[in-house]
Amino acid sequence: MIGLFDSGLGGLTVLARVRERMPSADLVFFADQAHVPYGDRTHGELLQLLRVNLERFEQYEVDAIVMACNTSCAIAERYGWPGSRVPILDLIESAAMAVERAGFARVGVVATAATVGAGSYGRTLRARIGGIDVVEVPAPALVPLVEAGALLGDEPRAAVAEVCAHLPLDLDALVYGCTHYPLLDGHFRSVLGNEIALVDPAIMQAERAELLLGARAHGAGATTYVTNGDEPLFHANVVRMSAVSAVTL
Repeated sequence: MIGLFDSGLGGLTVLARVRERMPSADLVFFADQAHVPYGDRTHGELLQLLRVNLERFEQYEVDAIVMACNTSCAIAERYGWPGSRVPILDLIESAAMAVERAGFARVGVVATAATVGAGSYGRTLRARIGGIDVVEVPAPALVPLVEAGALLGDEPRAAVAEVCAHLPLDLDALVYGCTHYPLLDGHFRSVLGNEIALVDPAIMQAERAELLLGARAHGAGATTYVTNGDEPLFHANVVRMSAVSAVTL
């Protein structure tokens, strides 16, 4: 059993990538929608939420926790990970590995205000890749749009365009520093064109999960979805997002 969690619906993009690589794995996904969005919360609040959410997986007896929340990873990078009996795969570390593998030298990161404020992406990328140039830009308007189901149309495209207006034009790549943002991938591509690569850390995160768990990932291929928010709305959104996005859940 593999545990995944995010503040809300964005982590489903990580779940989808894990499912692509490990179709027979049993997965449990928890959405902390009672506290979404995370980006406006204090570091102290986020650290406490991280502790509580990691402890939640004890009841499922998971073999590993695959993080699907960049903001939580940013807080852990700054203040340290709470104790866990199982391995935890850090999403920001996966992003740095993906950037290193591709050989990008000038990288933008769009993320929540809390993630950008923690500075974790910049530190992790610079520690792993000597001489890399990193620009971090907060995008607080995007998570509420995704949570509200506004994936298509003029409103999300305008919000993405506003974020991209703060990015340098000479980037090699843009890293999605929030798992909600790949659900707006078409808008980012439309605004940025084809010259800037778009990096979804979920792809490397899923690869690392497969390498870590190996044969232990074989099960019935079941997925359990859990939220502490509005359950009927959450499950309806899981179905809706699968239908309107490139993500297969």
